[in-house]
Amino acid sequence: MTTTVTVIGGPTALLELGGLRILTDPTFDPPGDYPAGPLTLTKTAGPALSPADVGRVDLVLLSHDQHPDNLDRLGRRTMAAAPLTLSTFEAAARTGATPMHPWQHYDVGRIRVTAVPALHGPPGCEPIVGQVIGFVLTGDGSPTVYVSGDNASLGCVQLIATRFPAVDIALLFGGAVRTPMIEDRLTLNAVEMAVAARLLNARHVVPLHVEGWSHFTEGQEDVRAAFSEAGLDHLLASPVPGRPLLLMPV
Repeated sequence: MTTTVTVIGGPTALLELGGLRILTDPTFDPPGDYPAGPLTLTKTAGPALSPADVGRVDLVLLSHDQHPDNLDRLGRRTMAAAPLTLSTFEAAARTGATPMHPWQHYDVGRIRVTAVPALHGPPGCEPIVGQVIGFVLTGDGSPTVYVSGDNASLGCVQLIATRFPAVDIALLFGGAVRTPMIEDRLTLNAVEMAVAARLLNARHVVPLHVEGWSHFTEGQEDVRAAFSEAGLDHLLASPVPGRPLLLMPV
């Protein structure tokens, strides 16, 4: 069984799996400045595809709704047009998404979506950054796919690996994000992404959310260098934005 991944930009990708068209953290707004509470975040690159280009969406996986680099204005419209969005309880209260706690599952067609833990910064950061979750997708005859969301915790990755010991495709959010509100990083850095890939026993890794915003401190080159240093560069799948890439468990 194969699956197709189309990188759109930032945290947004279209995953075609088990007959479903699944969109991660929808962001489609143009470059510019966007308010995020007391901060202003600057988007430096637009999406490779518009919502019209993407077409039908069966399911949206929303790691969180409180930051414009993970859900923006056009992304909200796209999400509203989809028949189902899965997210945190906080996001559900604000957006109408279907809420999930970590380790809950929700069956959509032939695919089981399991919510998994994520931590958007150092321990204790939740009162500032809010709830975040990731997702693992499984199904008979389908590859196992992990969507990390904005996660900075390798401890969370280790917990996920104990329940899902072999991940075929890992969509890992990185960028080593920093903002003035929290001193520590809010997402994995490139070296930690390589460690996460090893913990997950991943067969393919698609880096997401590693470029396009000024508050990211690392990019694709850092990811490639870290995976090469770890001897894992053969795992990296870096699709041309906007073009579907067919991935297959090996």
